Amino acid sequence: MNKKTIVAVAAILVVLGAGFALAAESASGFWNGMMGGYGQGSGTGFGMMANYGHGYGMIGGYGGMMSLRDGYGTGHGMMGGNGNGMMGYGYSSVDYGVTNPITIEEAKKSLEQYLASTGNPDIVLAEVIEFDNNLYAGVKEKSTGKYAFELLVNNYTGAVFPEMGPNMMWNTKYGHMGWNATSQATLTKEQALGIAQNYLDRALPGTKTGDADEFYGYYTIEVTKDDKIYGMLSVNSYTGAVWYHSWHGAFVKMLEVE
Repeated sequence: MNKKTIVAVAAILVVLGAGFALAAESASGFWNGMMGGYGQGSGTGFGMMANYGHGYGMIGGYGGMMSLRDGYGTGHGMMGGNGNGMMGYGYSSVDYGVTNPITIEEAKKSLEQYLASTGNPDIVLAEVIEFDNNLYAGVKEKSTGKYAFELLVNNYTGAVFPEMGPNMMWNTKYGHMGWNATSQATLTKEQALGIAQNYLDRALPGTKTGDADEFYGYYTIEVTKDDKIYGMLSVNSYTGAVWYHSWHGAFVKMLEVE
């Protein structure tokens, strides 16, 4: 794709995202259109940062400008996870060129070395969850016990990088938007779970909310089906907007670190 085509596609996506946002019926509908998911309004998750379904928005989970994967595991989005994107970056303790997926234990090693490289002794690995498309990690603050941020691991190369979506856009302390705010969340964990279940009843009937972890600015909640992990979603702790993590794929296994 040449430079002119990329610019044209980007412009179209911006216009479409704005259109969905303006079409929403409420303030929460605005966030639904702009940042994907149902939230509490009428957004359908196809806005600039949509991640409902397959996430075809500007930051869509499978093909957007900032996608981690394009359906073939290569991550050629604007922020492609394996280093091919404009801001693709990561830490890897596993050799490139491998043809077999890494183990969850190898992912844990890469994650621990990534955290050590930050020079922040207050952050520690809390859990690692293996999915078909990647491995997910939750990171905690030792001093507060609160979750700090979320990471992904490429399940072939072992490259570690910040998770897209709420981790970048909603995290008021560690995110990429420069909020620099740690004020008290508006929504309690119980309220966030209620909003999440309402979303699941509409979008994914038969699924239920599982464990919820509180981050700065949002909650990340496990989605379960038949008493097994099915996926993950996040709820903004100020607006109540919902963002489904469409990039993980099917659950494989979990490794509790603590």
